[in-house]
Amino acid sequence: MPPKKRKYYAYFVPGEGVAVRQGVTSEWSVCESIVSGVTGARYKSFEDRAAAERWLAGGAMYELHPAAPRRRAALDPGVYFDAGTGRGDGVEVSVTDEKGIDLLHKAVAADALNRFGKHRVGDAAATNNYGELLAFRFALEIAMETGVKRVFGDSKLVIDYWSRRKIKRKEIAPETVALADEVAALRDRFEDAGGAVMRIPGDDNPADLGFHR
Repeated sequence: MPPKKRKYYAYFVPGEGVAVRQGVTSEWSVCESIVSGVTGARYKSFEDRAAAERWLAGGAMYELHPAAPRRRAALDPGVYFDAGTGRGDGVEVSVTDEKGIDLLHKAVAADALNRFGKHRVGDAAATNNYGELLAFRFALEIAMETGVKRVFGDSKLVIDYWSRRKIKRKEIAPETVALADEVAALRDRFEDAGGAVMRIPGDDNPADLGFHR
């Protein structure tokens, strides 16, 4: 098997005035620790460092460098969820089917959706992980309402830990703990009724908001 190609992650974190934090790292965990939960933070992965540096030099604007269409793996029918912060307007959540068709209108009022069919979390202090948890809640609600038996996401933290009641209650914000308990109860009901929750790579997630690319 050929070695996995190295990726480079460019990150841009706005600050007061002209003070910003930006850079390039080959470690996703480093990039994630810098941008996670930061309003307005932008990040994107590249195949080489020079391309990442050019993106930063161009202002780290997603619209200046539209992503080429990607060939995703063949996807199973189901409900898919994701969250992200890349548009600079707080955390957004996304729920779609396997074709990338938005489903949030089945769980969220129309006036709570933006023009992209996504829902912005109202709390400015909300983290991306909170957004993933909220998106998972909506995905479970939609799946149970429509009779879909499979829910997919790419968050290991939310799928393998928080929604299984494995959460550091004294260290996590109370509203996040409360939501995690709600999601865990929904997941129990979903799985007891024959549903399955599965984790997939972020690059294969049709609900992907595109902010980590």
